[in-house]
Amino acid sequence: MDAQVQSGETAGEGEKSYVQILKSTAVIGGSSVVNIAFAAVRNKAIAILLGPDGVGLMGLFNTIADLTQTVAGLGVQASGVRQVAEAVGTGDEDRIARTAIVLGRVSVALGLLGGLLLTALSLPVAQFTFGDRGHAAALVLLSLAVFLKLVSAGQTALLQGLRRISDLAWINIVGALASTIITIPIIYLFGEQGIVPSLVAVAATTLATSWWYRRKVHLPKPATSLLQTRRETTMLLKLGFAFMASAVLTAGAAYAIRLIILRLGGFEAAGLYQAAWALGGLYAGFILQAMGTDFYPRLTAVCEDNQECNRLVNEQAQISLLLAGPGLMATLTAAPLLMVLFYSSEFQAAADLLRWICLGMMLRIASWPMGFIIVAKGAQNIFFWTEVAATVVHVGLAWLFVSLFGLTGAGIAFFSLYVWHTALTYVITRTMSGFRWSAANLGLGSLFLAASAVVFSVFYLLPLAQAVAIGALVSVASGVYSLRMLLKLVPRENLPLGHWLPRWI
Repeated sequence: MDAQVQSGETAGEGEKSYVQILKSTAVIGGSSVVNIAFAAVRNKAIAILLGPDGVGLMGLFNTIADLTQTVAGLGVQASGVRQVAEAVGTGDEDRIARTAIVLGRVSVALGLLGGLLLTALSLPVAQFTFGDRGHAAALVLLSLAVFLKLVSAGQTALLQGLRRISDLAWINIVGALASTIITIPIIYLFGEQGIVPSLVAVAATTLATSWWYRRKVHLPKPATSLLQTRRETTMLLKLGFAFMASAVLTAGAAYAIRLIILRLGGFEAAGLYQAAWALGGLYAGFILQAMGTDFYPRLTAVCEDNQECNRLVNEQAQISLLLAGPGLMATLTAAPLLMVLFYSSEFQAAADLLRWICLGMMLRIASWPMGFIIVAKGAQNIFFWTEVAATVVHVGLAWLFVSLFGLTGAGIAFFSLYVWHTALTYVITRTMSGFRWSAANLGLGSLFLAASAVVFSVFYLLPLAQAVAIGALVSVASGVYSLRMLLKLVPRENLPLGHWLPRWI
């Protein structure tokens, strides 16, 4: 009898967890749909106005800003989320408020540091990246965007730690709208000279939006002594270092790969890569973002309980695969069309690259929930050296495969990275928490990987019309299958728009 009650409680917990995962994903996903719509308009306009060369230049400026933000940010945004989530778990309002105060002050200080860092290094960075110092003035202006983004990152870290998912979704929507409204006119008026001013203007709008939602958080204002400030700051920076190192390695790898492509094919090749990379991550992005926004704080709260931790990871992976699989297969099928729709006919040459990136994204979505075990348990050394190895493997494979296969080699390198990374992460988490894939996830992952391999292969083996027909059929079938599986996990009324679904599904 007790076993039956325990089994019923476990099933009830599982259903609640699935509902929570779907709700958070639906909120972030809803904002992502809006973001995709704005991104389609924005990317199309920029592609027409600037062409592949201009898109490549914009991608390089974005990468430089991201890398500087990552170095100067010292991982405080990620560690801030964890610190706030831990404070929330104690129920101590004063502790939450102190953490929020220190997080805000540290973010402003790091923003100033980041701006000064890029300004001081503008000449050597311009010379190393572009081969001349003509872009140094633009990098000095870009430092203002770095400052604004770091201050905004501290505010969104607080909201994420408090799990204010709706506020974060609105920040994303307003940011996408502002980015579109601001960027297109500036690029239209000033061409390539308007790229950096548009990035600064968008960063300012993002900061204003995050500040607006931050001010809605009502916390007490406890007296915070110098000792308490120092203790909170030390905790943020100590944990943040591992996050910073990881993010620097990721951003550094992105920068290095763009340089490899730039040296091989110039700004046009860099623009094609930027377009395929942005499009490949568009659909998968909202699932990965939902993981970081809601799943990470939830996992942190139970990280000492290995059984509960492993259960949450399996549930998150299952929902993520069911949501991502059909969309990624549709992207494999419609890759050339999507490049034209989101950019222009000049970008069609990146269709094969996009397909390889999609295969890598499928593995990324499968492996990310496991990776959060390492982060939630605070295993800084393991986390750091795993990221070091991943960076070396990614850049090394990119250098090799781009040399052998041209631009498409960058996509092959990304896919190969996640074959290796998924296996490595599984071994590490198996050791740390006894994690094992559930039977349902093993079957689901095998099914979607096999279907993806079929869709990918037919474009190299069959005439285009037959390949598109098979790809469309597999995409629709996988979509129906995912819906039916979701309905087995979650009651119809808890699915977004579930009442609109046909009864035969």
